[in-house]
Amino acid sequence: MYKSEITLNVNGEERSVYVRHADTLLHVLRGQLGLTGAKPGCLNGDCGACTIDVDGEAMKSCLMLAIEAVGKKVITVEGVQNTSIKTAFIEKFAFQCGYCTPGFIMNSNSLITKYPQADDTQIKDCLESNICRCTGYKEIEDAVKSVLSNNSTG
Repeated sequence: MYKSEITLNVNGEERSVYVRHADTLLHVLRGQLGLTGAKPGCLNGDCGACTIDVDGEAMKSCLMLAIEAVGKKVITVEGVQNTSIKTAFIEKFAFQCGYCTPGFIMNSNSLITKYPQADDTQIKDCLESNICRCTGYKEIEDAVKSVLSNNSTG
């Protein structure tokens, strides 16, 4: 099995790894870099549990090959410590079992960064790309809205 050495910029650090050309970014983040915040769910892009940020865009890491991330800035949920969206998820109890929470946080963080004045339609569109099997959507929406509200007032 042939592997190539690549360097990834993950959470602001350059990290070298050996990968097969078919390895997904999710597999490399979890298995080689020990960043287990992105969760393997459906592994076909439907559930969003593996969502990360790549160059400012929410990306499902199960759909992206690791070699495609070379030269890009990858941010995982481990890289968004002490952010308003993480605090809002805690304050609004925007999680139940927690399995989907990292994906929702990364997707919401991308929305808030790109659209600091996002309206209800944009919020709904954003949240539709992730699935919470515990159905905690109302609390998640409340968390996103609280950050957007705080951004507009302060």
